[in-house]
Amino acid sequence: MCGITGVFVLGGGRPADAEAVAAMTACLVHRGPDDDGHHTADGIALGFRRLALNDLAHGNQPHRTEDGTLVSVCNGEIYNHRELRTALGRRGHRFRTENDTEVLLHLYREYGKELTAHLDGQFGFALHDAAERRLLLARDRAGIVPLFYTVTDGLLIFASEVKAILRHPAVRTRVDLRGLDQVLTLPGLVSPRTMFEGISALRPGERLIADCTGVRTERYWDLDFPLAADLAPVAPADLDRELDRFADSTVGLLDTAVRSRLVADVPIGTYLSGGLDSSLIGALMSRARPGHAWPSFSVTFPGRDFDEGPHQRLVAGKLGTDHHEVPVGEHEVAERIAAMVRHAEAPVRESYNVCSLALSEAVRAAGTVGALSGEGADELFGGYPGYRFDATGLGGSRLTGLDASLEREFRHRMWGVDLAYEQDQLPAQEFRRELYAEDLAHALDEFSVTSQRLVDPERLAGRHPLHQRSYLDYHLRLADHLLGDHGDRMALANGVELRFPFLANAVVDHATTVPPELMLAHGREKAVLRRAAEGLVPAEVLGRQKYGFRGQTSSHLLNTGADWFEELISPATVRRQGYFDPDTVAALTARQRTDGRQVHAHLDTDYLMLVATFALFVEEFDLPCLG
Repeated sequence: MCGITGVFVLGGGRPADAEAVAAMTACLVHRGPDDDGHHTADGIALGFRRLALNDLAHGNQPHRTEDGTLVSVCNGEIYNHRELRTALGRRGHRFRTENDTEVLLHLYREYGKELTAHLDGQFGFALHDAAERRLLLARDRAGIVPLFYTVTDGLLIFASEVKAILRHPAVRTRVDLRGLDQVLTLPGLVSPRTMFEGISALRPGERLIADCTGVRTERYWDLDFPLAADLAPVAPADLDRELDRFADSTVGLLDTAVRSRLVADVPIGTYLSGGLDSSLIGALMSRARPGHAWPSFSVTFPGRDFDEGPHQRLVAGKLGTDHHEVPVGEHEVAERIAAMVRHAEAPVRESYNVCSLALSEAVRAAGTVGALSGEGADELFGGYPGYRFDATGLGGSRLTGLDASLEREFRHRMWGVDLAYEQDQLPAQEFRRELYAEDLAHALDEFSVTSQRLVDPERLAGRHPLHQRSYLDYHLRLADHLLGDHGDRMALANGVELRFPFLANAVVDHATTVPPELMLAHGREKAVLRRAAEGLVPAEVLGRQKYGFRGQTSSHLLNTGADWFEELISPATVRRQGYFDPDTVAALTARQRTDGRQVHAHLDTDYLMLVATFALFVEEFDLPCLG
């Protein structure tokens, strides 16, 4: 992938600031270390940083039509570009390069803004139509590729990362409190929200059109499960036959997705976690090119009880990969956490982004430019504990009486249905009221996540609970967190592109047809994938329970006497920044010290880690303090 930037003058009448766009583009060199490109015309300036993976000699951007009326820059990959080229060629289109993203201009000639319906890939692109004085921005269906924008001083300013937007002299910002409350409550930010007031993220499956009428966004695609009333139940006697049928079709679609994501003119490898998803992707890579030793990369935690090195080495040995281990010790968090926050552009509740940063550094050092990942399988095929809770009826709230009524009201406000997700919102909000500084605590009801509509309720209404949870995971966990601050930012920080076979259009569409009974067949999560992986993945991996990737928690850092961490959560730092209550933070710190309580990386919200990384976030981006 790459990095794109741009400024579009709304209403015309003045030139775009090419120098400002050049400065914005220069700060994305980590995303595209291989080349750059620029375009300036009446009311538009575009910038591009290239990470070269395909058509190395001719693939730099921007792309332009022969008459110069259409210009595009794209961050990402269009995996079905060859089929599109063939179809467009029959309609008389002629291409200048073999680069996959050149098809955008020709598709726009044919279909206008509806070109997005024809794309299978991971992308964030900008396309300027000079004749119509129109700018089109779009983000891929899953949200693999980020794209941010702001409207200020009569300008639409956009970029692949917020830090580039901040380089424009017209942009001033402060902490977005709604974004902060999302980070404290959910797995991470949820588009269109960011941590910067006035700067928005284009949502997955969304496009933006800017022209003489203004700026508007519209959803061109969203995950869509069938209504529960339309589902045909799977009888117990038919369970295994249906499991086999869906497993066969799933592995066939995944095989195609893997092969298309191996196409590159530079070395491609894979991430191996030691779990089912990455092992299945690795096995399909080996099947695609028998005898080839694909590079594989894993993080290990020597001497820690959560080290998965043995399972990773087992899989690598079975698949015959050229395996690279990246040991992460106690010192790694201290050395990399500031860089991690700078690239994530948000505070985080877990330190595993530091591990992802170390991993991509090792990938690039080994001469590999792209890597396949198993991300997306848990959200689409039922891989988290919440699915088992729903299936067994244990996923409801523990609240009663008036509290239960308020909890239901919160859930309906947030996602339109009464589904427990992550935690009970009422007690969590009351704790955040204690955690925030006094002025913010009084205003919490105005910016709280419980006052925000986070997803489209129409996509949840009338759906089976397991499908509802999958939809929420797709939007609240996967897009902006696992694919965003954990994936895109940590990989591109070191010039590495991640590719996700589970998020191919055909695989995602197929996953929405899996009957709920098959998601947890025989009491096992991801039953369809487990059946699909039989004979491809070592039995030792197939038999494992879900084991999430973990890094060091605040408990580890307090127990090892990390002075830098204690400084970030100290009363002096907390009071000076003015967002959190120093007494509450001190009480949390003392409780973990005196009680010996260990924060669980998956079951608990690590508030001290959030406070610490938020302190770094404010410092890294020189945001206003409230203290």
